[in-house]
Amino acid sequence: MADYTINLFLDDDKLKKIEGAGLADEIVTLDGKKAVQVPMSAKEQKKLAKGFPDMDFSDNACELPPEAADKLAGIIAEMKTLDVMKFAIMKLYNPLAGKAPRSAQR
Repeated sequence: MADYTINLFLDDDKLKKIEGAGLADEIVTLDGKKAVQVPMSAKEQKKLAKGFPDMDFSDNACELPPEAADKLAGIIAEMKTLDVMKFAIMKLYNPLAGKAPRSAQR
């Protein structure tokens, strides 16, 4: 069982991607909307919390901002599994975002 989950709510486009990946049986209804729940470890949750400081983790679940959710849906469709966070974390979390590049020291 995962420590945390990402609730990925599905619009028509994402729904088609998930069904096309053969994951229709993973679709659940949350708050009256169709979604998939992507499992992640505590370590991955910490990285996402750093990358998205405004994200709320209530009941050990969260919802990604729209652009990140679209990326995650694409990764799930490509890999045809919900167990994608080891790979997806590299695409979603950029630890160097907003930092100035360091010059080479000689």
